[in-house]
Amino acid sequence: MSDRRHSPYAAEAPDFSSVSRRHFIGSSAAFVGLFSATKVGRAEEGVSDQPVPLRPIGQGKGIFPGRVVWAHDPGVVAWKGPDDGRWWEGNRIKQDRVNQMMDQAVCHLTGANTVKEAWDKLFRHFNTSRKGLAQGYQAGQKIAIKPNWVGMIFRENVVDPETYRFIRRENYMNTSPQMILALLRQLVDEVGVRPADITICDTLAYLVHEYYDILHGHYKDVQYVDYAGKFGRIKVEASEVPLYWSSRPQGVTQDVIPKCFAEADYLINFANFKAHSGAGVTLCAKNHYGSLIRWPVQENYYDMHPHCFSNTPRIYRPLVDLMGHAHLGGKTVLYLIDGLFSGVHPRDPVPQKMHIPPMEDQWSCSLFASQDPVAIDSVAFDFLYAEGTPFPRKGGVDDYLHEAALADRPPSGTFYDPNHPEPTERLASLGVHEHWNNPREKKYSRNLGAGEGIELIAITL
Repeated sequence: MSDRRHSPYAAEAPDFSSVSRRHFIGSSAAFVGLFSATKVGRAEEGVSDQPVPLRPIGQGKGIFPGRVVWAHDPGVVAWKGPDDGRWWEGNRIKQDRVNQMMDQAVCHLTGANTVKEAWDKLFRHFNTSRKGLAQGYQAGQKIAIKPNWVGMIFRENVVDPETYRFIRRENYMNTSPQMILALLRQLVDEVGVRPADITICDTLAYLVHEYYDILHGHYKDVQYVDYAGKFGRIKVEASEVPLYWSSRPQGVTQDVIPKCFAEADYLINFANFKAHSGAGVTLCAKNHYGSLIRWPVQENYYDMHPHCFSNTPRIYRPLVDLMGHAHLGGKTVLYLIDGLFSGVHPRDPVPQKMHIPPMEDQWSCSLFASQDPVAIDSVAFDFLYAEGTPFPRKGGVDDYLHEAALADRPPSGTFYDPNHPEPTERLASLGVHEHWNNPREKKYSRNLGAGEGIELIAITL
């Protein structure tokens, strides 16, 4: 195997043998006869057949099973592009509007009238369904937040490890500090969580000053955990809690969960809204690549990429193990996708404007929220597929969602059990998967009156 250590974003460098490098924004429809007026990409060699709409599989999770909230506010971003400085500086992201998006998202997700009531519902539902305890958040319980900060990954020469400042890709589509501030505001001011009981951690990132100063300036007592632990950050530590790959690889170093995740009572998965040149998409499931104490293809460890990037359907998918592990998906009280910006990882160093309605050549300006890890990734996949870049359209991209939805009887036949050294207890269905009716209406089965499937609640601010 060739040495990729010195190539840009080597940790995520894909095999392009089955998908074109070109990026299309063309005029062909994503679904025949239903999307001809919108700019979308044309299928190229090696891409998948069109997703079949409205065929739900798996079991919906949440207070309202399978519910996903999509908040869209075209006025939340005032950034004009790379010639207008960095998007996270100044008031280019309107914090008050981000706060409104987050407030609306949790209230519509839970059917609550206030943010405080919404979080009480979230915690009570989690504790009842996972622990059999009908109680809300208890003082002293710990919450871990997992952002996707791959744009600050330690291996890729994007951050100076000596100064903790960006070298390049400073406008990359990371989980934004503004979105994290909106979440912290709810947890601290509405729920009453002590900041010191909250940890924000991406194990592969150098948390740059440019982000840290924004976050720490508002919440100095939050625990900020990163790869190296310099300049007041906390260096990530390994726990003794193992994660077992259900493919049962032999002769590899044992993976373990970060100590801050193992010690947390709850986890919030805060992913990004991106296509991916290898995996097709990178959403909540793949966010957990940064939840291990090593980089994805580190020598002597199990290499997650071949089965994550494969175009072949009905095969073992390591993302299901990450989604189903007791200390990762098993602790997740809320799934969020920061969709202020979108783009393709690792190809795009800056965000790309979207073309499907209602974005129509603007920034995506979105936030997605759900209690169902399969449903939220399914919805975000549909957006990215309809956008037309070739990568979400290559074969096998949504195969991990089929495996996760049917984890108790997956198409691959895999015995998914990441919690035991030998196959012992199968994972149950991790959520519900289906595709919308078409990109303009964006309706799922529950929107159309069915008693199963996904329900997409769209909010325009």
